[in-house]
Amino acid sequence: MGWQGVNPATDFRGCGFVSLENLLFFARTYPASFKRLMLKQQGMRTTWEYPFAVAGVNISYMLIQLLELNSVRPKSLPGINFIKVLTEHEDAFDVLYCIAFEMMDAQWLAMRASYMQFKEVLEATRQQLERELSLEDLNGIHDLPACNLLYK
Repeated sequence: MGWQGVNPATDFRGCGFVSLENLLFFARTYPASFKRLMLKQQGMRTTWEYPFAVAGVNISYMLIQLLELNSVRPKSLPGINFIKVLTEHEDAFDVLYCIAFEMMDAQWLAMRASYMQFKEVLEATRQQLERELSLEDLNGIHDLPACNLLYK
């Protein structure tokens, strides 16, 4: 599944078990998308692909930072908009995680990336998410333009 070592628990040290919850939500809610990404079934792939589960942990961490979820009150527009969305949709963070994973994989393919470029791909994904979460007409999680990636 793409862990860094024999014991997957060590991969959660940077983000806690929220990333495991995100992976489980993705697998249960969007099983076709989850399987397609986990098995790398779409696009031209490189020999050195990103490790799926570890990528998921990194995506969870990136979202927590982007949305300022460790602060009392977000100051950035993406964080403020997300809090509004969260009040309307209790699974918004989990759905956003699934969208972000799809976006990251799309970036990976577009950049024809290899394992050593994972950080660049994740940063490009963060920038795209920041733009989408800054849209003025964002009322719900399904208003994000990249949400359509989940329904392939």
